[in-house]
Formats: sequence, C-alpha cells, structure tokens
Amino acid sequence: MANVLVCIKRVPDLGGEIRLTADAMGVDDSSLGHTVSPHEEAAVELAIQTAKDTGGEATVLTLGSEDAVEQLRNALALGCTGAVLVEADAAAYGPADVAAAVADVVRDHEAAGTSYDLVLVGNDASDTGDFQVGVRLSYLLDRPVVAGVSTLSVDGGEVTARGGSPDGGTEVYQVALPAVLTVMEGGVEPRYPSIPGRMKAKKIAIDRVTPTGEPQGSGRRRLTLPPAQPSQVTVLGEGPEAAGAVVDLLESLGVTR
Repeated sequence: MANVLVCIKRVPDLGGEIRLTADAMGVDDSSLGHTVSPHEEAAVELAIQTAKDTGGEATVLTLGSEDAVEQLRNALALGCTGAVLVEADAAAYGPADVAAAVADVVRDHEAAGTSYDLVLVGNDASDTGDFQVGVRLSYLLDRPVVAGVSTLSVDGGEVTARGGSPDGGTEVYQVALPAVLTVMEGGVEPRYPSIPGRMKAKKIAIDRVTPTGEPQGSGRRRLTLPPAQPSQVTVLGEGPEAAGAVVDLLESLGVTR
C-alpha cells in the first residue's frame, strides 16, 4: 500500500496573450481563468493510479487562498480521496517557503498517524517557472528525490521512476520509499472528471491548515517576456502565374510529387 501526497498550484490559464503585473513580479490574471500546470495534471494522474494500484490513498494539497479550493475539488473529482488547503497568500511565498509549508503538513500528518510514501510535485510552475520546490522538500524531509519523472511504479518498499534523458533515451531510477518525485507532463494522459466524480467531490471536507512563520519570499527581481516573434508573408504571385513559384517552394521544403 502506498499513500501519495500530490501538490498542485492554482495558476492562470495561459492560453492567450501573457501580460505581467505592473511591478513585473507575476502574471496579470485579472482577465484569465485558472487551472493547474500540465506537469501537475500528470502528477495528479500518477498519484491516483499509484494509490489505486497499491490500495493506498491519494491526497491533494495546495497553498493559496480560498479560490484554490476550485483546483482541489477538481482533483477530488478525478479520484483523489483527501485534500489539504494551506491557507496563505501564494504570491508572498517563494519555493523555500512552499517547501517548508508542505514539509510541515507531511510531518503533522505523520504524527497524527498518516504517512506518505510518495510526495509528487510538478517539475515547475507554469506562471513563475520555479524548479526548486521538490528538491528543497526532499532535503527538509530527508528523503531521496528524482526530478523530471514521466512514469512511476511501486513495488514493495521501492519506487521505479522513469524520465527522459538529454540524449533522447530513458533514465530509470530505483529509490527506497518514502521519496519525493517531480513530474513532467507527457508520460501519462490526465483523465477528465465525471459528473458522479464532481458530485462526490463536493461532499469531501477540505482540511485547512494555517502555516507557521513568516514567508521569506522568492527573491525574484522581476519577470520578463520574450520579444514577440515577427511574422513574415511572401506573396508568390497571383493566378496561374504563381504556379511555378509554388512548385519551387514545395521542392525547397522537400515535398515530392
């Protein structure tokens, strides 16, 4: 049996044009919807699969305001069986602060009789790009960590984690439980919530926690957006006269007859 804690973050849905806040410290989400990062969608799916395969439980955690309950309820609708809201201003928390808050929850639950064999986090957040939470959390909990995981399997007291390698191959790690893994999207297909799942999720109580201590912040100076890529249009001609130019273009692209 493997109990899994999966950590998610409420982030702006960045499907359209990205704008920064006036102080350039975050993404302006005033006109955007909210979701979780694709890496965390994959982490939730892995948590649910692992709990089901081993007879354990999958608990979802987020740090944020009351608004973040929406993302917790969605994870519950997918198949998580418990949820924890660490009530805090997420914008004031840097990676070290988030890791410390999650570690406190893990320790408190363990003292109360609930231990987590695996803690899963997204490899990075889509709004701030922080890659540090998983590694910092592993140090605080004194557990091994594997970053960039695509799939995992648990056998007894060991987890086998697989992820991509720089040369295009697959890296395989076997580490003892309990462990911390950071998850990349692409290894599993996230499921969609069903209507019965959504109805069930509404009835599950959210465990609310108030963090102790003052956050130190991220130390971030500002975010920047890459320059817009210029678009270029070439007119090949008009009517039948353009046929030759079209053929030349297709040949240059390697299109054969």
